[in-house]
Amino acid sequence: MELPRRTRGDELLKPGELADLRGRLRTRSREHDLTTVIACAFDHRTRMLPFIYADTRMAPAGVRAIGSAMVDAGFPKTRIILQQWNRNFRPAHMRLDGHIPDLFMVSSMQMHSAPANALIRDACRIEPPHRPLIIGGGPRAIYEPWDFFSADARDPWAADVVVTGEEFVLLSLLEVLLSIRARGESMRTTFLRGRDGGLLDQIPGLIYARTDGYGVPEELIDTGVQRLVGDLDELPHPVLGYRLLEPPSDKPTLAAQAVPAGHIRRYSRIASLVLTFGCKFNCPYCPIPAYNQRQHRVKSGERIADEMARVHEEYGIRYFFGADDNFFNHKQRTLPILETLARTTIHGRGFRKSIRWGTEVTVHDTLQMKEHLPLANRAGIRWLWLGVEDMTATLVKKGQSVDRTTAAFQALRIQRICPMPMMMHHDSQPLYTPGEPYGLLNQVRLLREAGAVTLQVLMMTPATGSKLYVESFTSGLAYESVAGRRVEPHMLDGNYVVASRHPKPWRKQLNIMCAYLYFYNPVRWLIALVRPKTANHWVDAAWQMVGMYGTLHNIRRTAGWAVRLMRGQITRRTGPPTSRIPMRSVDGGSAGHALPGTPRAEVVTLERRAPSREATSSSRR
Repeated sequence: MELPRRTRGDELLKPGELADLRGRLRTRSREHDLTTVIACAFDHRTRMLPFIYADTRMAPAGVRAIGSAMVDAGFPKTRIILQQWNRNFRPAHMRLDGHIPDLFMVSSMQMHSAPANALIRDACRIEPPHRPLIIGGGPRAIYEPWDFFSADARDPWAADVVVTGEEFVLLSLLEVLLSIRARGESMRTTFLRGRDGGLLDQIPGLIYARTDGYGVPEELIDTGVQRLVGDLDELPHPVLGYRLLEPPSDKPTLAAQAVPAGHIRRYSRIASLVLTFGCKFNCPYCPIPAYNQRQHRVKSGERIADEMARVHEEYGIRYFFGADDNFFNHKQRTLPILETLARTTIHGRGFRKSIRWGTEVTVHDTLQMKEHLPLANRAGIRWLWLGVEDMTATLVKKGQSVDRTTAAFQALRIQRICPMPMMMHHDSQPLYTPGEPYGLLNQVRLLREAGAVTLQVLMMTPATGSKLYVESFTSGLAYESVAGRRVEPHMLDGNYVVASRHPKPWRKQLNIMCAYLYFYNPVRWLIALVRPKTANHWVDAAWQMVGMYGTLHNIRRTAGWAVRLMRGQITRRTGPPTSRIPMRSVDGGSAGHALPGTPRAEVVTLERRAPSREATSSSRR
């Protein structure tokens, strides 16, 4: 089920609204010496294609954006923990500036749910008088916010509040709390007072729990869908977040200092940056259009050039990935960005000679931009990940076909831009079809011949927030368990066959392995050394090496699942995963973030409750 759309005309913040909020917080921060730890949850069982290498060599943009927002708002005592680098980190042991932090934030994707829950559970072990305010966030929070609250009264761990939106929502929460915070009062106690006083209800984008006297969630309150910042230039500068990264370590505690600026490149060779948001295609399996409220949001070329230049100059990073939904989505907005980057110089050198970057586009929009690809070359673009999905457009039609995909790849190669196709395997697609381009291997061969340097093949999997999500469960497409093993969150990355009507789903699992082995293998590596698909001789061979390494991980992790699919009984789901805790909106209506089947809270009165026993006892402490 897609996120509901806000009232037409109220989807975006007013121009300057985020900038004004940042300014007000900087003024207020002088009275509050906050310390913050931000943890990026990561399940190491997801380390395989297509995420291998980038998963540990590219510090995620989301947690860096939150860190940047905190520093920009006047709270420099902030540390970012990446579980990719700090696998043994334990919140119960964290100390920053000599004491337990005031705020502990956990950002998570759906497939990293297990370690995220473990982080929150561990933080809840801290004695209540010293416990930080626990805030959940990230992509998982947008679509499954209830999953940050335990429904088990015997194990009542939970985040205090979940942010289902972007920086503006978090900063709005902080502004409200700091406006009522008493001298020496903990942020969690302040939050409990603000919650019970109804002060959070006017901030769209929050989920918080009404609890009993012992802190056990009784119902979840949804303040609604966030409003989005329209001008992305108002966002805090991403260069700030890199100053906050925790050094890689096997220890459960925090280091005395963050990673020195001169060492950032050693650990994060690629920098991810938000350039644009939004996509004009309405693919039923994709949540992007609804998340963006059908809006297309961009940064200016000047801002993008400044971000890349500053990150390069301060940290030595020269490789960038644009975290776009579809960079070529709006031609009239894309061209000014490329023109600005093309004429930008860094220390007297052209932009392309200093910066190398890539992002995501579609075949259709690449052909629409064909005459402007030389400009993209001068702007520093070296790689483009293209959503090919299925070259025959059987799965979804986005203007792609065998001929159009080949034409787009050839146009990119002429401009020395590497095409990086992203494909989706589905039930009706066989492994091979003689004489036709329908089979998976047929398409992989065509893509390689057309100049593909890398390959991504994922199985169609129910995506939270998409049109087809609920139907995938109610129709019995999605699996509950196979041969007694439950489908776990880390298996929802598209590498495992967890939703299929194929009579022999194990074949689908093996097909993905075969596709990767066909594309990445020692023979192709040797050929790449002699006849590379790129003008940069070493690039093709280097990607082959990374791909072969990743393929081995894929086979090692998914082969056992293929055996279960072959021999074991498959139990199918009859409904989507929903909150076991009742949910409602602030006025007692349906919660915007709730899925069908979620229990509805029965509201006797909407008058403000008296402070809970938890809030009262905390304030007395």
